[in-house]
Amino acid sequence: MDFFVSKDGLTRATPEETKITNLTAKPRPDGRRVLVNMQITPFQKRPSLEVKLQNANGEEVASTNILETLGFKLEFTMHIRGEIQNPYTLIAKLYYLEGPSAEPYTISFDVYPSSEPDVENFPE
Repeated sequence: MDFFVSKDGLTRATPEETKITNLTAKPRPDGRRVLVNMQITPFQKRPSLEVKLQNANGEEVASTNILETLGFKLEFTMHIRGEIQNPYTLIAKLYYLEGPSAEPYTISFDVYPSSEPDVENFPE
């Protein structure tokens, strides 16, 4: 079993104590992408994550898996497939390949495309 030696002064959680502490979704102005931010408790053993995005009909429109993450603050973009069908549900589950898994962390949000340029990510 691989455990991190903490040199940063953080208290590291055991696999049973490791969980998602924050999950946010910020739709991009084009209505096709969602910026996801996730924080998990600092850990002793690297967890894996499964993230799914579902539309109002419960259909999966995006998904990703992160195996044995190194960081406990994650940011990534998910691309939405199909037509916009609000509300969307983002479901994140933390698990270990050989070990415990946590209850899914779920949030809901709406996507509204804008004609405004995405100057936050693509400044002129």
